[in-house]
Amino acid sequence: MTDALYLFVARLVGFVDDTVIWYFLVVNSFYALLLILSIPELWKHWKITRQEDLELYLGSEALTPITILIPAHNMEASITESVAAQIGLEYPQHEVVVVNDGSSDGTMERLRGVFDLYEVPPAFPAKLPTKTVRAYYRSHREPRLLVVDKENGGKADALNAGLNAGRYPLVVAVDADTIVAHDALLRLARPFLLGENVAAAGGTIRVANGCRVENSRVVEARVPRGVLSAMQVPEYLRAFLFGRLGWNKLGGNLIVSGAFGLFQRSYLLAIGGYTSGNVVEDLDLVVRLHRHLRAERVPYRIPFVPDPVAWTEVPSDLRTHARQRERWHRGLVITMLSNLNLLFNRKFGRIGFITAPFFFFGEMLAPVLELLGYLVTMLGAALGILNVQIALLFLAVALGYQMLLSIWAVILEEATFRVYGRVGDFLRLVLYSILEPFGYRQLTVLWRLWGFWNALRGLTHWGEMRRKGFLEG
Repeated sequence: MTDALYLFVARLVGFVDDTVIWYFLVVNSFYALLLILSIPELWKHWKITRQEDLELYLGSEALTPITILIPAHNMEASITESVAAQIGLEYPQHEVVVVNDGSSDGTMERLRGVFDLYEVPPAFPAKLPTKTVRAYYRSHREPRLLVVDKENGGKADALNAGLNAGRYPLVVAVDADTIVAHDALLRLARPFLLGENVAAAGGTIRVANGCRVENSRVVEARVPRGVLSAMQVPEYLRAFLFGRLGWNKLGGNLIVSGAFGLFQRSYLLAIGGYTSGNVVEDLDLVVRLHRHLRAERVPYRIPFVPDPVAWTEVPSDLRTHARQRERWHRGLVITMLSNLNLLFNRKFGRIGFITAPFFFFGEMLAPVLELLGYLVTMLGAALGILNVQIALLFLAVALGYQMLLSIWAVILEEATFRVYGRVGDFLRLVLYSILEPFGYRQLTVLWRLWGFWNALRGLTHWGEMRRKGFLEG
């Protein structure tokens, strides 16, 4: 290598290193800001939770009735238990709409047998286009249950069929394998009682792996024994306890989890329901909801509420985990690129100047910049031009900062809701927060890059999610 080329490469390495370091310093400092903003919010909700008498809500006529949507495809093994659990949730008035999305197993037969279904006339206005609905069923045993049997069209199509059939002003979509806490609907409906126009509200998703489950209820929270599953617990705490809670102070959330979010049905119908072409229908839905309400000049809020809890099974093997993270990031890229005119658009207020730019530059581009930082650091080491102090600074801002944020999320959980009551669980969560940046973080970067590439290629497949089921007993 000539001296001129060597000097050029050295300057390029230094420039890229400086750029990546500043990038992660800004992004992780913004995460720290979200943490700071979340603390008073978390404390407020925790105090409300301690003092709240939920039994008063059960007899209240102020709570708006809710429709629970359950899309189901080949869920023969667990569908009846899941439906019974949703019917049994504590709420003054709610219905459960199960959409059998062209299952090829015995899902429909199980529903017929357990709930004694009978066919009813198709007296439901098809406000949203869907695949052909074969029949509608009511239950002789449970008047709050409606079953929609339709041709396979995917999750978004099934949810749209459920929106067409639902009767009530508020709707919540729940995956058939998600465990909703018995009082979660009462807690999630709280923001709709405060006199403001709440378009949607998101609850907390927690990791169900390793928990003790009885009668489709989590009776004891435990940190999973498997390393991969346990490593995701601090991730979920970081994302929900201060990630989404912090956004309450900055203009509202851009994501309401598809596994557990409450929406005004009229707004969902106004925006055309769920979009079948996006693999993260929850992000796409909320972005379109923001756009619609801003365009109509309707004052609204989309808050996150930390105390309503739904439990979900996270991937416990690398292959399934890779598919999930690839799909999440692919959906993020697709959504951001199709909504570029949100960026720095004053018509969208703080969504245009804070939320959307952060998701575009801070979330979507993060794996690309992180990989670039690793590659340039290795190139500098190979050529003997590595600045050790710069390399350590890169690792500190890219990895160490996140480690501290994860530890703080675990401490906040322990200081407030304390779902994991064992000291050993708390110590394990701190340990996994420390270990997360070393190996696990790099794998997720690769999987997110895979999703980025697939988004640019225009791939829209969902991918199989293998699940082992919950621990009963």
